[in-house]
Amino acid sequence: MIRHIVMWKFRRDLEETPQQIALSMKSKLEALNGKIDGLLRAEVGVNAKETASSFDAVLTADFPSWEAMEAYKVNPLHVVISDYCKSRRLERIDVDYEIE
Repeated sequence: MIRHIVMWKFRRDLEETPQQIALSMKSKLEALNGKIDGLLRAEVGVNAKETASSFDAVLTADFPSWEAMEAYKVNPLHVVISDYCKSRRLERIDVDYEIE
């Protein structure tokens, strides 16, 4: 199984607060569960305690294979959410690894 973890820090110069953006991302990404083949599970955590070095939200998503994860990334349902995020994020970091 492949685990895909992404963390975002959102911009502070928008009408939406980072908390509002993070909650929107949570809603949008978790709504993909059961809608994209190969996405076993998507869960978004919203940071409850902001510090200078903290990120605002984290996605943990599981896939049966690397190919399934790559297909998810270009799936139109995901691309819409990714575009929303790109327009609001300040920083993004990710880690992908195999779970035995």
